[in-house]
Amino acid sequence: MAELTALPRANVLGVGVHALNMPLALQAVVDALAHKRKGYVCVTGVHGVMEAQRDPQFRAILNRAFLNTPDGMPTVWVGRYQGLRHMDRVYGPDLMLAVCEYTRRSGHTHFLYGGAEGVGQQLKARLEERFPGIKVVGTYTPPFRPLNPEEEAALATLINGLKPDIVWVGLSTPKQEKFMAAHLDRFDTTLMFGVGAAFDFLAGRVPQAPRWMQRAGLEWFFRLCCEPRRLWRRYLRNNPLFALHIFCQLTGIKRYTLD
Repeated sequence: MAELTALPRANVLGVGVHALNMPLALQAVVDALAHKRKGYVCVTGVHGVMEAQRDPQFRAILNRAFLNTPDGMPTVWVGRYQGLRHMDRVYGPDLMLAVCEYTRRSGHTHFLYGGAEGVGQQLKARLEERFPGIKVVGTYTPPFRPLNPEEEAALATLINGLKPDIVWVGLSTPKQEKFMAAHLDRFDTTLMFGVGAAFDFLAGRVPQAPRWMQRAGLEWFFRLCCEPRRLWRRYLRNNPLFALHIFCQLTGIKRYTLD
């Protein structure tokens, strides 16, 4: 198995994105599960990188991740420009499916946290149908606000009683990353994954972009067309700013250091 310390990181505006492809990412996950090495996994694209420019605390959370995968093609292209030729997209929904396929055979257990009402249960049923033998031991649908102390305690009691090997977190960025960083040590689990819209995609509630659009870096356009009222501000603000900042980084006009 590949050692995480042997994996270099691309510097994407001061965010360290591990130079991964799907086989390397899955190897690192398998190794962590086998040795019960606690950590959280972020899947980071343009949106996450730009949120990190506005929030140093969030940038530090990404840079402390066990894995910070290149979820979007622009992060892959930056890494390849920096000489990391093997780097490829490790897309959140694809990573979730790959890990579920592995754990179907290994017996590791899962807990689903996030999504709107009913999404967790629907996703659980879909995963159990797709991966016979998979063990999804529980789901939790959080309110659309921070948990209060009583809810925090109840959630910790629930998860610590079930002792899942993996907790999947389906919130939005940066909520899910902050949630994982704050709760990893409170939960009796090995790995936490923040996979965002993967809950809706894999539950069949939201369509995914065709694979050719994903590979061309156009998934954002597909999602914008599907959910313009919710996503227009994110993409029409972040994408041009990302291009400008990356131009400044790659030309040396501005330097970005990794925390």
